[in-house]
Amino acid sequence: MADENVDVGTGGEDETGLTRRELIKLGASAAVAATLIGLDSGVALAAQDKSPLFFTKEEFALVDELTELIIPTDEHSAGARAAQVASYLDFRLSESFEEQPKTMWHDGLKLIEQLSQEMHGKRFLEASHEQRVALLTRISENEMKPQKPEELFFKELKSSTAHAYYSSKIGIQDEMEYKGNTYLKEFVGYDAT
Repeated sequence: MADENVDVGTGGEDETGLTRRELIKLGASAAVAATLIGLDSGVALAAQDKSPLFFTKEEFALVDELTELIIPTDEHSAGARAAQVASYLDFRLSESFEEQPKTMWHDGLKLIEQLSQEMHGKRFLEASHEQRVALLTRISENEMKPQKPEELFFKELKSSTAHAYYSSKIGIQDEMEYKGNTYLKEFVGYDAT
């Protein structure tokens, strides 16, 4: 069995003076605390740092806008931006061991910028709201049977946005109005007997 005070990478304590066990406890505590407040631990850390882990700052701003266009804020609930969907996606991609999803996102965001230049003569974030929506409408037309690279990217963008949003506190509790497990005073269903 390994010595409790031996750090895996250095053979001893790290530069902070913490043992491996203390570091594991700190990590586990952070994960539990983030779960209790309704955030994924990686999203909570990314939100504190405010610098993207995977995307460039420009890509992050683009993903933030794209996800907000897919799930915008409305009178019922806050949208993807408030749910920190871009931060969630950034964290998940940063921890991915596979290169394929990373390449798909970088290439897909480049395609968005290229299409924006072709359609409107400007970068996506410089385009008007109507122009942005027009671009998304164009790449979503073949959503059920995507063929072109931009259509394949839209399908990934939309499904990732929905997954991240409906995994968040805002998506589950505000949008879906999920109350958790609640006690029923009486059975309100149909008695089939």
